[in-house]
Amino acid sequence: MLIREVMSVKSGIEIIAVDPDASAAEAVERMVANDIGSLAVLRNETLMGFITERDLLRGMHARGNALAEVKVSELMEKEPLLANLDDSVDYARDAMTKSHTSHLLVMDGEKLFGIVSFHDVARACLKEANFENSLLKRYIKHWPE
Repeated sequence: MLIREVMSVKSGIEIIAVDPDASAAEAVERMVANDIGSLAVLRNETLMGFITERDLLRGMHARGNALAEVKVSELMEKEPLLANLDDSVDYARDAMTKSHTSHLLVMDGEKLFGIVSFHDVARACLKEANFENSLLKRYIKHWPE
């Protein structure tokens, strides 16, 4: 299964982003308002980085509670984990597991196409396994004598 297939299920979902000069408070507000755990960091539709709840927690730990006015650019991952639409879901799962990240930016060439979460990957893997199981059960049920 390809990431393209996972993203097709998520089609129509807007990429929620933040400018690198936005404050951490703005990033948190946007995450909470959209019930998400990460934001693409874009400037004029160009990917500048990626910020997650974990990045905000690390920033809070390093700076204490005085995080609200810190710029996103100071907290974001400047070289985030990327995937392409034609990468496999296995690649995404392995890359996310090895890097201990819960989100992966999906690129279509040089343009950000979307964001896939570990939850999205797990759901796709379960769906594929259930489909294969149903095919195997059907095959066994009609086993020639």
